[in-house]
Amino acid sequence: MQTTPQYQAAFLEHLKTFTCDKEPKSLYQPIHYILELGGKRLRPVLTLMTAELFNCDYKKALDAALSIEVFHNFSLVHDDIMDDAPLRRGQQTVHEKWDINTGILSGDAMLIMAYQLFENYDATIFRALAKLFSKTALEVCEGQQYDVDFETRDDVTIPEYLKMIEYKTAVLVGAAMQMGAIVAKASKEDQQKIYDFGRLLGIAFQLQDDYLDAFGNPETFGKQVGGDIIENKKTFLYLKALEFLNAADQHQLKQLFSVNLEDNSDKIETIKAFFVSTGSAEATQKEIENYTKKAFAVLDSLTISEAHKENLRAFGTDLMNRKV
Repeated sequence: MQTTPQYQAAFLEHLKTFTCDKEPKSLYQPIHYILELGGKRLRPVLTLMTAELFNCDYKKALDAALSIEVFHNFSLVHDDIMDDAPLRRGQQTVHEKWDINTGILSGDAMLIMAYQLFENYDATIFRALAKLFSKTALEVCEGQQYDVDFETRDDVTIPEYLKMIEYKTAVLVGAAMQMGAIVAKASKEDQQKIYDFGRLLGIAFQLQDDYLDAFGNPETFGKQVGGDIIENKKTFLYLKALEFLNAADQHQLKQLFSVNLEDNSDKIETIKAFFVSTGSAEATQKEIENYTKKAFAVLDSLTISEAHKENLRAFGTDLMNRKV
């Protein structure tokens, strides 16, 4: 198998063939911009890795990997508009650099272009990829709507939150891996198992993202630290803190999450102190470990070599311990 940097390098070379100069520039320049901003390239790497896990030349999965990355970035462009986020990967978001209308239209184009990439496969693989992609894309939209709804609700439960992040984030990680398995013509059983592995790992990944949003280093995290707090998002950290607090402190925390301020620095620090003092920060880290272990448990029944299983475990462990 290749190393993660080798997969990344191969993917970036393939990306160059996609981000060519097109007209109208006002539509395609924002697409080029968001795709060139970098990021972890987690999902395309997983697609390429999975194809090779099932004894397929990973290069055959490059278009599927590119489709996943284009879709992921499309969702980020629209999410940033909805969240009014100023930064993405340490740089201006598309709607800030251009305008909201450009962000919407360029995002729409990216969704269509993601589907077009499946046309490079034969009919059987095309059908399987498109069916999975459509299911996943709709679930991502559902997850995003849950996320929006939660902003105005004060009765969100932890199971509801976990369902939201599963749909908004984790299903795309699972789909990225299943797409690699589809290209490799793995059995339906193994396709489902590798999807479940990715989905569980994706939940752990999003919980870690929530944690880093509050406690990450802004120089390495790439996004505005405390952004979830500013947006009053009911993350796992917030919900766990409520679970551990007495009635008076619950009321104070809920009050803090009901206001929008011009200067949020005091609000962020006060809420972070709640997360630490209640044990919520520690409980979140334990939940990240819990979902990572659940993902690892799926590996035992996969019909791949032990060496490949160890590679997946190492990948998952690195994700769990990431700082960016």
